[in-house]
Amino acid sequence: MRAESVEKMPRGAGWKTVYDTLRTEILSLQLPPGELLDETTLADRFNLSRSPIREALIRLANDDLVVPLPNRSTIVAPIDITSFPSYVDALDIAQRVTTRLAAEHRTPADLKTIAKRQREFESTLKRGNHLEMSEANKEFHMAIANAGRNPYFATFYERLLTQGRRMLHMHFEYLKKPTHGYLLTDEHDDMLAAIQEQNVERADKLAHEHTRQFRDQFIEFMKENYVTNISLANPSGKW
Repeated sequence: MRAESVEKMPRGAGWKTVYDTLRTEILSLQLPPGELLDETTLADRFNLSRSPIREALIRLANDDLVVPLPNRSTIVAPIDITSFPSYVDALDIAQRVTTRLAAEHRTPADLKTIAKRQREFESTLKRGNHLEMSEANKEFHMAIANAGRNPYFATFYERLLTQGRRMLHMHFEYLKKPTHGYLLTDEHDDMLAAIQEQNVERADKLAHEHTRQFRDQFIEFMKENYVTNISLANPSGKW
């Protein structure tokens, strides 16, 4: 475990403190993919026995943020770049379905919640905190998903959004450069307008374009910074 990640916590912290702290460090990439999470080191850091440490790691594993290994050790979940096209396919379907359903079933209260989440997202952009930005982005999209009144789709979509937060974090700084895409877009506002108008087809189209923007920008980021001889394109070639 990296030296900057082992500052000791006050005695008496429970598994929730461990969970929240490690989750933040994983999502913000302070703990990088593949990092070993040693129970003994964590127990010393948090002034706890190993039991609450294990509880926190189990919950992080349920979030797909850590991976238990056969030798009973745990690592921060790797980011499998080769599976990115499949991830985007799933995200595209979930995003389109939930946005369509929101356009069909939203209530005035739903519209207020979605608009509030959008204002919160815009506030995080001004502050420039990447972790806050990815959290606010997730909350905006989940407000849309909840407006669709289908908890099965919403649960699936939330899992995908959580899995994608580290990828968002990886290229936020890249997107702030003038020639590398954009963060301050009107796409959220356009999606909200389509949902308010109950324009299902436009909501679907905007959700698809939103996914495509994320896909294209992340591919460019990876090609520039990490990837050389690997294809991140959708094998179907459909979009």
